[in-house]
Amino acid sequence: MTKGKVKIVNIVCSTSLEKDIHLIKLAEVLPNTEYNPEQFPGLVMRIREPKTSALIFSSGKVVSTGARSLKKVRESIDEIIKNVAKIGVEVTVRPKITVQNMVASGEIGMDLNLNMLAMKLDNAEYEPEQFPGLVYKLPGTKATFLLFSNGKIVCTGTVSEVKLKEAIKKLIIVLKKIK
Repeated sequence: MTKGKVKIVNIVCSTSLEKDIHLIKLAEVLPNTEYNPEQFPGLVMRIREPKTSALIFSSGKVVSTGARSLKKVRESIDEIIKNVAKIGVEVTVRPKITVQNMVASGEIGMDLNLNMLAMKLDNAEYEPEQFPGLVYKLPGTKATFLLFSNGKIVCTGTVSEVKLKEAIKKLIIVLKKIK
């Protein structure tokens, strides 16, 4: 991956505890929750360690965000299971976790001429008056990049570390061809 260093900064994933959850009861028992069913049907649970947040629905479906590794995702889900046990909900399955999105940031070790890239790349949007980065949808992948002139990047849209690394390699090949 050339000189660059890119690391995962957020993983969004979903799972099901396969049990109905009494959200009002959960909100009454746990201090780290917010539940306002008139505004949104899910309960927000903030977890200190690992530092993550989750949306929990009465169906037992969960969306977790904030973890920086799959290990931390699992720890976060385990923490949710411990928390719902406090209201008498025993989760007996090991929930299957589905990664919905990974966000990574870092640098690719080369300066970028965003004006030139905006003209030469298909699937690119660049409006420097509104935002200093170029948005680039990498063809043949689900990856979308924010590219900055100093070589810093943000990647979103991948669902595994393998796909993330492949997308970054493809991006660097595309950028080197244009340079």
